[in-house]
Amino acid sequence: MDENIEVPQYFLCPISLHIMRDPVTTVTGITYDRQTIERWLSTAEDATCPATNQPLPRDSDLTPNHMLRRLIQAWCVANAKNGIDLIPTPKTPLHKSTVLNLIRKLNNPVMYVDSLKKMDELANENERNRKCMAEAGSAKAIVLFVLKCFKEGKTIGIEEALRILHLTWNPGTNENQQLFEDNLALVEALTWILKSADIESNVITKTQALVVLKKVIEVATRSLLDRLNPEFVKEMVKVLQSNELKTSQQAVKSTLQILVQICPVGTNRMKIINAGAVFELVETELDQNLESKKVTELIFTLLAHLCSCADGRAQFLKHPAGIAMVSKRLLRVSDATDDGGLHIFALISRFSATNEVLVEMLRVGGVSKICMVIQADCADDLKKKAREILRLHSNVWRNSPCIQVYLLTRYAR
Repeated sequence: MDENIEVPQYFLCPISLHIMRDPVTTVTGITYDRQTIERWLSTAEDATCPATNQPLPRDSDLTPNHMLRRLIQAWCVANAKNGIDLIPTPKTPLHKSTVLNLIRKLNNPVMYVDSLKKMDELANENERNRKCMAEAGSAKAIVLFVLKCFKEGKTIGIEEALRILHLTWNPGTNENQQLFEDNLALVEALTWILKSADIESNVITKTQALVVLKKVIEVATRSLLDRLNPEFVKEMVKVLQSNELKTSQQAVKSTLQILVQICPVGTNRMKIINAGAVFELVETELDQNLESKKVTELIFTLLAHLCSCADGRAQFLKHPAGIAMVSKRLLRVSDATDDGGLHIFALISRFSATNEVLVEMLRVGGVSKICMVIQADCADDLKKKAREILRLHSNVWRNSPCIQVYLLTRYAR
């Protein structure tokens, strides 16, 4: 835009100070851009009018200011040669009745595919549509549709349904809370999608299923998490083994978050270990090679949980690169990774420290990294963990030229 062009003040939104594309007037009489004021009302701690500071209910009506919009559009057309972008006429806001009509069509064997595609399109347009769809009960309708597909073994429309559920997710209402928190059938249906032969090569659909499954697990009751069967856990581990799904960082991250969430509950830790997760976690971290800090943090958090029992430590030590991988990641990723890595080493040093393991920690640089933690600008609790590990086996490591200074002068006693 030409810097010499002066935009009329009443064309600018009082919040964003940008030209309004869809001006709407609130009950306080002030006009804002629709998207900006809707975002303000949904995120502000106090629902007040930004310009007047008067109370402004979050669900208050926003009246389209057609006259102002036409003036703005005419001005944009007149100044197009000066670099002003044209503003299209905004679409009519989505009404609840439209959503309810689309929901009814989900039960029609002829019309349900078109209805899902339309709902998917609306959900992708803007936050206003997603809110309207959530209020109309789209979540319950989509869950019932997914359960029906699971029961009948059909996968047509599943991708759209999962995307709609993800975009309009709102478990905060009482109805949705009851719908998600103890719905084992939904967990089984989402697991079925992951292993369905009809969508075997569809990474997008399986990723969507994992994203939704992660959201369900996050709000699930402890009772539901305790009832998860070993097959569910095995399917999660298969995701980490899948070369296709490994290409989707979102799929890997969602899977790890699910495993972290369920691990502390009941016998789930042993189910995860028995499914061979420890080996696959090390492999996943080696494959991703620090591409995602979040993925590394999740892997180390989960490994720390699993190494708290003997079988988990045995599987970790069985992997030829387990100790080397943890050693390499220490002080290179984040405080959370350092905490997880030191916790793994502390558990191994205390409960599984054979002479072979201690020599391996020394050989691959693990002991040197532990010493570096003490010297580095780390949190006090991390330094404390490092000192405890060194004290435990100073008699084995003290003759190493790499660390004898630390052990003999400061940390041996």
